[in-house]
Amino acid sequence: MPKRSQESLSEVAMPEALRRFKADVFSVLAHPTRIHIIESLRDGELSVGAIIERIGVEPANASQHLSILRSKRLVVNRKDGNQVFYSLRDPLLTEVLDSMRRYFQAHLEEALDILQEMEAS
Repeated sequence: MPKRSQESLSEVAMPEALRRFKADVFSVLAHPTRIHIIESLRDGELSVGAIIERIGVEPANASQHLSILRSKRLVVNRKDGNQVFYSLRDPLLTEVLDSMRRYFQAHLEEALDILQEMEAS
């Protein structure tokens, strides 16, 4: 295969791989409890007990969600004695969630503006 054709395939494959990666991350973030866990880890490492306390779920439920986050490499863990601590693999993930919050707020404000206009007429 000529070199030019190989470059074309690579240019096509990379965007597709990136789209799959994004879809995988958003799939993991599609559950409110997992988002809550990520938000709880925003300021740094927490023990499993502290995470459970902050998000208010049963330990088995938290364990399942932490396992999914860990398997997709969004969080990392370490053991210290009999405690397990979690932290974000990359704090850049919180920027994604912050962007989604801004997106939500922008559209919420737009919907509220429409409602106010409807009430005024």
